[in-house]
Parts: sequence; structure tokens; C-alpha cells
Amino acid sequence: MNYKIEIKETLSRRIDIEAESESEAIIKAKSKYRKQEIVLDSSDYIDTEISIYKE
Repeated sequence: MNYKIEIKETLSRRIDIEAESESEAIIKAKSKYRKQEIVLDSSDYIDTEISIYKE
């Protein structure tokens, strides 16, 4: 029998962003992430989940 397995890794990092509001801080963080100014790596590892993939 063949099974589809899903593997999810969780990476997380907390950063400081200077902004006038929470929404501006989110926008700035997303922009930095898209521009690869923030790149998560193995030192940001939190957890791995392995489960049967159900479509």
C-alpha cells in the first residue's frame, strides 16, 4: 500500500520593527521577508509534524 505523508516544519523568529502602528509594522515585516532581508534558518526551528496527507 502507498501512503501520502505530509511533513510540516515550523520556524519562528521574533524581530523588532519601528512603526507608527501595528498594521504598519506587519506591512514592513512582510516587505522585509519578501525582499529576503529576513530569512529563517535551522536556528529558528521550533517543531516538526508528520501525518498522513488527506486530500
